[in-house]
Amino acid sequence: MYTHGRVRIARNLQYEQTLAGPVEFAGIGLHSGAPVRLKMLPAPAGAGVLFRRTDLDNFEIPANGRNVAKVSYATSLMRHGVLISTTEHLLSALIGYGVDNVIVELDNLELPILDGSALPYIEAFQSVGLQTQRRRREYIRIRKTIEVRDNSKFIALYPGEGYSVSYAIDFPSPIGKQSFQLDLNTGAYASELASARTFGFREDEAMLRNMGLIRGASEQNAIILTHEGVQNGPLRFANEFVRHKVLDLIGDLALAGRRIQGRVIAERAGHAMHTALVSRLMQDRSAWELVHLPAEHNLTMPPAALTA
Repeated sequence: MYTHGRVRIARNLQYEQTLAGPVEFAGIGLHSGAPVRLKMLPAPAGAGVLFRRTDLDNFEIPANGRNVAKVSYATSLMRHGVLISTTEHLLSALIGYGVDNVIVELDNLELPILDGSALPYIEAFQSVGLQTQRRRREYIRIRKTIEVRDNSKFIALYPGEGYSVSYAIDFPSPIGKQSFQLDLNTGAYASELASARTFGFREDEAMLRNMGLIRGASEQNAIILTHEGVQNGPLRFANEFVRHKVLDLIGDLALAGRRIQGRVIAERAGHAMHTALVSRLMQDRSAWELVHLPAEHNLTMPPAALTA
């Protein structure tokens, strides 16, 4: 089993956080195959996640549900015709590591796929550290059930403590049925989810490439599956496939704009259903409320060390 040192993220549940310094990446887009450089910069309290296209006069797109573009094989944002694609792995890492405010600069339309997981982002965050800010973090507390169904596919949000996710998938062999659940408030994102990679079937490659997709896919950034099994093993987890679906889900739900307090259950869902749930949640203001956590939750640093 692949682990990342069984690292548990220090939990700061009360106050917003940003990066303590910049981090940079270079790579290619999974679907476009285009080279891209990405830089993340600290941002002031209350800024949220702001994408900036440096190749288009620093055009900015906030990461929220209002800017979600058509979703199929990846989650993309669009504002005034400007696109930023495949945002889910980075958004997942930001939620999983507790980064509330950050400016994400990139010089092309798609984020780099890196190794196909969120692990490179987590390692970068660990290398520079986080800065706790003075603003108290607001949570979206679920007050009533919100569901999206599509025949046998299903995803729902329920009231509950913490931020628990339960996911079940059913793919053709060699994946089959898998399930996984995790509460993000335990701080186990880095060790239990971050390293789970995206995956695809070799038999679908020609079709997807004809659709203009996966032009940057390779054995270095995705798990490749054939009828016989995993072509480029070993797996990092026996159930790496469903863990990656949970990773994607957390990134897509980040588009609600704040961390969720409640339970998420998904069965055979995908990016389109994830973002449809965000849309439905945002449209039903009676289904949620903004809250601060009680004072008894621990901080990662004393209030005297907080910054604006």
